Amino acid sequence: MKKPLRQPNFERLRKTLYGGQADAVPLIELGIAPPIRDAIMGHPVRTLEEEIEFMRLHGYDFVKIQPVIRFDLGRTQASVSPGRADRAWASEHGNMIETMEDFEKYPWPKPSDIDYSRLESARDKLPEGMMVIGQYGDIFTTAWELMGFENFSIAMFEEPELIDALFEKISSLIVGMYEVMAQMDWVGALWFSDDIAYSTGLMVSPDFLRAKFFPILAKISSYAKAANKPQLYHTDGLLYNVLDDIIDAGVNALHPIEPKAMRIAEVKEKAAGRLCLCGHIEVDTLCRGTTADIERLVRQAIDDAAPGGGYCLGSSNSVPDYANVENYLTMIRTAVEYGNY
Repeated sequence: MKKPLRQPNFERLRKTLYGGQADAVPLIELGIAPPIRDAIMGHPVRTLEEEIEFMRLHGYDFVKIQPVIRFDLGRTQASVSPGRADRAWASEHGNMIETMEDFEKYPWPKPSDIDYSRLESARDKLPEGMMVIGQYGDIFTTAWELMGFENFSIAMFEEPELIDALFEKISSLIVGMYEVMAQMDWVGALWFSDDIAYSTGLMVSPDFLRAKFFPILAKISSYAKAANKPQLYHTDGLLYNVLDDIIDAGVNALHPIEPKAMRIAEVKEKAAGRLCLCGHIEVDTLCRGTTADIERLVRQAIDDAAPGGGYCLGSSNSVPDYANVENYLTMIRTAVEYGNY
């Protein structure tokens, strides 16, 4: 078995996610694009065993796994290479659901359609020191994608009953996943992802989020708390107006502290030990910067956010397939070398 960059130790990650100071700054990523992993490993990384081995070798204490559920979101696919859909986007205007009649006719998946097999198979494949982070997301995002953001925004005022129905239906499916994952003893943490902000501000008003979204986030967090597992939440963007709401919803760790939107030192000060911070290494620099740039960003992030604990280092979103491989490797190596307490 190859020697890893750092031996996995989920207790290191767990302690940090709860805001504590472990022996070192843990590494964290919401996603690492398959072409990046393939290039580093020298072969396709597709099976669960291969993903676990990649994470083990590169200093991570976990492997992130999602249940599988199918929503038809009416997305447009774009391909930048023959025969491969590399990008997708949702309609800005109309989409699958515009009326209550559309809502009733939509082919909603059922709880029995959710596939947990990948999570279940991980139980006997984890090496010593590693655990699973169970992750899913996009309740708010799925609601507006099904309508198109323009229609969704109008319906917030003109058809609130349709908005309520969408949130109730989607959350009943996705929140239920967290109840199931929380009971898996090899799942060490739960991670919910759902973007609510741009780099310049929130996508909708704080009052709407407080009425419709944060109670759902709190419900997810309640399953994590009951199972004695940390709860992570991912959203891009400028979040100062709702930072306390996120904390009050029971979230233990916030990802990715987008550098175009927020300074991590300022978030650290505002959160005042109530929230572990994760990520923050600019994706654009990972793609177009130099290794010296990456080393500087990593050291600065650790200096700003790690004192006293409560910081996990990673990209400012996820590692895309167009990232510079050497920059990614420099990020994790520098973090392991510089991030010891």
